[in-house]
Amino acid sequence: SLLLQLRDTYSKSGIACLTGEEMGNFIQNLDLIENEDREADPCWQVKWHLGKLIKKMMSRSYEESLSAVNAERALTQVHTDGQQPRSPVNRIAAHLTGNNNRKNSPSPRIDSLPRRGNGQKISNWESSRRGHSFLYNVELRNGELVIPQTGFYYIYSQTYFRFHENENEDSDLLAQIRNPKQLVQYVYKLTNYPEPILLMKSARTSCWSKKAEYGLYSIYQGGVFQLKREDRIFVSVSNSDIVDMDKEASFFGAFMI
Repeated sequence: SLLLQLRDTYSKSGIACLTGEEMGNFIQNLDLIENEDREADPCWQVKWHLGKLIKKMMSRSYEESLSAVNAERALTQVHTDGQQPRSPVNRIAAHLTGNNNRKNSPSPRIDSLPRRGNGQKISNWESSRRGHSFLYNVELRNGELVIPQTGFYYIYSQTYFRFHENENEDSDLLAQIRNPKQLVQYVYKLTNYPEPILLMKSARTSCWSKKAEYGLYSIYQGGVFQLKREDRIFVSVSNSDIVDMDKEASFFGAFMI
């Protein structure tokens, strides 16, 4: 293909002279040749232009190879630092949804456990591939997502508070619910530290009208945090007696970025 680019300028007889001298030696000494008599020789001109073109293409090929080597070194360095490049096969992500198939009884209070915290932990998340929920390279233990690899993660959660008046409800309970309530959602992480560490919280004070049959409110929050391997994250809420675990309205998830 290189000869075809020169065919329009030089005759076939001129190109045929390429066999008269070893091109390897000619290209190697290309920049050292300054013989005026040879510059006037058409055969020498063909070799000179061809040699320049070959050296240019060899230089470009070297630069491309060098870039590929540098990229591979960068990936190797990232792997050495513990941040292995991720592909769709080993992505780290989880999305847990509410589960209305189980009775939404209040979860054990964190205060009753050796580690303290605010609110009541939500433990009955739906983690199978049923509906919108899934787990990719993440384990769920007792309502806690176990982090498999150190890195930065986007964590998010939404809780759906829903009060439905029931004539059979105890009047004292109704009065308590109708009073202004602080609806709070907490996101914690558990580490080797003796107490859980609060990552996020969101709250609102709400008072439902006595004439309203339903009282509804959703709290959503999300943020990026650095987590270490074997850290665990979970969601707790105030007033778990009015949390509705509808799978499209109450959910919790995280993914590595």
